[in-house]
Amino acid sequence: MTTNHGTTPLLEVRNISKYFGSVIALQGVSVAVNAGEVMCLLGDNGAGKSTLIKILSGVHSPSEGEYLVSGEPVHFASPRDALDRGIATVYQDLAMIPLMSIARNFFLGSEPTSGWGPFKRFDIGYANRVAKEELMKMGIDVRDPSQPVGTLSGGERQSVAIARAVYFGAKVLILDEPTAALGVKQAGTVLRYVAQARARNLGVIFITHNPHHAYAVGDRFTILKRGRTLGAFTRSEISREEVVRLMSGADELDALSHELEFLSERDAQDAQFSSTLSQTELEMAAKLD
Repeated sequence: MTTNHGTTPLLEVRNISKYFGSVIALQGVSVAVNAGEVMCLLGDNGAGKSTLIKILSGVHSPSEGEYLVSGEPVHFASPRDALDRGIATVYQDLAMIPLMSIARNFFLGSEPTSGWGPFKRFDIGYANRVAKEELMKMGIDVRDPSQPVGTLSGGERQSVAIARAVYFGAKVLILDEPTAALGVKQAGTVLRYVAQARARNLGVIFITHNPHHAYAVGDRFTILKRGRTLGAFTRSEISREEVVRLMSGADELDALSHELEFLSERDAQDAQFSSTLSQTELEMAAKLD
């Protein structure tokens, strides 16, 4: 299957479902991302985003459906399997150690060494140089890669995680709510790095519940609600306002608004009735006196 681009997607899932006993977490979900594209996966809390992330990253296997990488069916037994195929997931918690340096966090789990045998040690010089160069490619100028990563802003830490994934061969970046806990300026920083990753021909799956952040960088949009997709749209096919409406369940909000208006009117009538009743009781009491 090819997309509108006429190319085979880097990553694609077709009609996948995930069941946990009698609970249906996902049903009939299809998502694809191409090289040099940002696919935004939008959904409110409880939409099924977390379950889908875990399937895409190899934590869970789908109960039904197909998972394809560059058109080839795959079955991942672990996140390491997904990573070996170039699918890197950057989670909200970033898996970083605040007191360790930027360079050490950059190479965490894949530390470069120098020397041999009992004299083997972490190659600080190489790590600092590569981390600085790779961050610079993403447009991040770090003065001192040996400074603790905890001294960076949330947006800068996200950028380190993205640059690390790119350096270690990621072809597809799955970003789990990267702007969720950030202020406006820091969120803008992360969105700029997402655009940088796209410019380097990576496929990016940007998972968020913020339609404004998604629309700033997205090429295509898939909207998830209650474990199902409401559709996949290109930027030319859907406006920001329509994305917001589909995500927020505007029809449900309209129905709720009408219900609240009805209750408000009924409360006003009850209050008026109570007031009239009280007045009548007072008049009757005055007559009895």
